[in-house]
Amino acid sequence: MAWTSGVLGNALGKWIDIDPSPILVLFPKAEAAKQYVAEKLEPMIEATPRLRKKVDLRSRKLQQRQDFKKFPGGFLKLVGSNSPASVKSTPVPRVAVEEPDDCNLNLRGQGDSIKLAKERLKTFRRSKIIIGGTPTIKGLSAIDAELELSDKRVGLVPCHECGQEHALSFDHLHCPEDPDYQHEVYGNHRPEQSYYACPHCGAIWDDNQKNANLKHGRWEATAEFRGIAGYILNELYATFYGSRFEVLMEKKLQAEHAAAQGNIGPMIAYVNSSKGESYEYQSDAPKTDELERRAEAYGELTAPKGVLLITVGVDVQHDRLAVLMVGWGRGEESWRLYWGELHGNPLDVKDPVWVELDKLLATQVKSEHGCQMVVSAAGIDCSDGTSSDAVYTYVRARMRFNIMAVKGASVDSREREIFVKPAPTSDTNAANTKASKYGLRPFIVGTHKAKSLIDQRLRLKGTGPGRMHWYSDIRSDYYEQITNEVLAPHPRNPSKMVWQKKAGRRNEALDCEVYALHAARSLKTHILRDADWDALEQQLLQPNLFNSEEPVAPIPRKAAKSGGRRVRGRAH
Repeated sequence: MAWTSGVLGNALGKWIDIDPSPILVLFPKAEAAKQYVAEKLEPMIEATPRLRKKVDLRSRKLQQRQDFKKFPGGFLKLVGSNSPASVKSTPVPRVAVEEPDDCNLNLRGQGDSIKLAKERLKTFRRSKIIIGGTPTIKGLSAIDAELELSDKRVGLVPCHECGQEHALSFDHLHCPEDPDYQHEVYGNHRPEQSYYACPHCGAIWDDNQKNANLKHGRWEATAEFRGIAGYILNELYATFYGSRFEVLMEKKLQAEHAAAQGNIGPMIAYVNSSKGESYEYQSDAPKTDELERRAEAYGELTAPKGVLLITVGVDVQHDRLAVLMVGWGRGEESWRLYWGELHGNPLDVKDPVWVELDKLLATQVKSEHGCQMVVSAAGIDCSDGTSSDAVYTYVRARMRFNIMAVKGASVDSREREIFVKPAPTSDTNAANTKASKYGLRPFIVGTHKAKSLIDQRLRLKGTGPGRMHWYSDIRSDYYEQITNEVLAPHPRNPSKMVWQKKAGRRNEALDCEVYALHAARSLKTHILRDADWDALEQQLLQPNLFNSEEPVAPIPRKAAKSGGRRVRGRAH
């Protein structure tokens, strides 16, 4: 729809000429910024007399560079989303973002590059940001997330026959069939005879009539205006020769043919680029309301009879610790016992939030067996470089209690097992890591396999091996966060499917589930035999036989042989 040349180019031209100020333009990569300058920006400046007077492309005295242009009253800086120093630059009142779905959403552990760019605006009262691009995968699309914050304006186009308006839709694009015609890709369809039909009166439009009707169109908001205008367009609004009805129908038929052969790439491209919509993978995964209906009537920090072990997963954020406590039973049937957050400054190991975590990990959980239980193992996220010092310090003093520092494996490590003991190494670089300086080695979690297993188990209902349970009073955001990742093509290798977080959503509950599962696997819960589970149950019942109130953190015998300890009493 000529967003880059039409909207972005015109906005930059207006700002430079009429409303000069510092301007930042964010591209997915620095190379894309250079390409835009060479192919579109500089030719536009050279071809526009008013801009040519303002921007001297040849002057070195003005420190002109390919990615930096000075002009009276301001400058234009074009940066790639993969450079923290460039994105976190001087405050500016004007920001533009090109193709947000391709921008870096985790800028070297410092957060979403688009949000960092928005932070550049906050010191100015009359600031403005424009964002445009093509949507990608449903739930992962950044431009979809931005659109949800807008008033969602659609272009209403009147019919030349009845005068009624409607938003142009591919539902009304039709292709005649000829039973005497057969094509290898198109079948009986005749894409050269494609037409558009008015949904009100059925009048048939050709390309010229559609383009003429567009001149009388208008915008109408479909949501409340809260300071952000959003415009929704598809390729039917384009007047390009390459966007004729015939070409659009050929794209659709070709995509359907490829999908029938097992190649969904063309269909994704058609839905994204022509229909202007994000592609949604079909899934039978349960929705949040269904999960909520499956909640069970047991209390928080209360272990139903099936619970024979307790593990904890902790996800570290800059201002809080997200904590999930899970009880495990035979066949890795599991019960959520606690889900919540401890607020503070986890970057500082002396912050009270770590004391609060100590208290929670040592909390006695009342079992329906009639005894008190405590945590047998825990995994704490240390993948964020800014918080790893505090995590390593905390874990170093508590390793004997089966508390582990954990990191998720990279998206490329899809075959890594959920739990693998860190192997000793003589590699010089590995020996000089931050973790080694604290006298420990972090556990690398096979996140792809863990999330795939959790996804499968969420679909299971009732009781038995692998089933997941949660209490009715669990905090409501658990259901959304546990489902806030999508299995979609790898950003750099579309042939690989990897788990990716939905744009603008939180997923700490899912990460905590992964770490709690990893902690359970460290206790060999996936290979315990019936006799081992019987022994665990006897450990829980033993205190009652001797009228002891001492809480028990059972450790499976197999885990004990590999270095695990049986912990009684308060662990911290």
